Amino acid sequence: MDGGVTVITNPTVSVRLTSTISSFEVNKRYNRGITIAEFKGKLEMVVGTPASSMELQLFSTTDKFMQKLDDNEALLGSYPVDDDCKIHVIDRSGAESGEFSDLSKVEKFEIPDEVYEKRTDSVRSFMKKQRVGRFNEEETAKKEAELAAREAEEEAAAAAIGVGNRCQVQVVGLPTKIGTVMYVGTVDFKPGHWVGVKYDEPLGKHDGSVKEKRYFECENKYGAFVRPLTVTVGDFPEEDYGLDEM
Repeated sequence: MDGGVTVITNPTVSVRLTSTISSFEVNKRYNRGITIAEFKGKLEMVVGTPASSMELQLFSTTDKFMQKLDDNEALLGSYPVDDDCKIHVIDRSGAESGEFSDLSKVEKFEIPDEVYEKRTDSVRSFMKKQRVGRFNEEETAKKEAELAAREAEEEAAAAAIGVGNRCQVQVVGLPTKIGTVMYVGTVDFKPGHWVGVKYDEPLGKHDGSVKEKRYFECENKYGAFVRPLTVTVGDFPEEDYGLDEM
């Protein structure tokens, strides 16, 4: 052993996908080990643009332009692509914006709801007979109760965390991180209660702002939002942070 630092990178990355021919944003997870050419092939089914006509642009988690992904032979992981970054697909084939999302151009067969309700050969009829999805009242009630209990647990956990507390963040599948609580409460970008943390090391995603709204101040890549149940408050001095866990 040479006593050096071992860096462990998550083999996959979750990105936000947008394109010039669709108004929708899609979240997908991809392997960092695929080439940009392979990545474009996978994007064909998502955005509807031929791989040969794609130009890829990488944006940060706060939607700031970073660079183009223009080397087809390079690995996706060789670029600074982090979770929640945005990859924008520019279509060079000449397709118009919204062409594949404009449902007004699609010929549809429509039937009044009261007529559809009486049909015995419909998907709705099958789901009713099999008590599937929303037609299974017991299962639906159980899921709603579990969700309510989870939300109450997270709210209680958030109430026990204060701004300025030193904390330890433990997320399944990721290394333990230590930092300082900078924000506790609800946010605009996702439902539920969240804790904003400034890590001791640059292991975060942003500088305390998400989608142009600032929640707290810190250096870029030191900030992150985590669920309250992943946070443990305590006396965690900076020197206890283990770089060998990265």
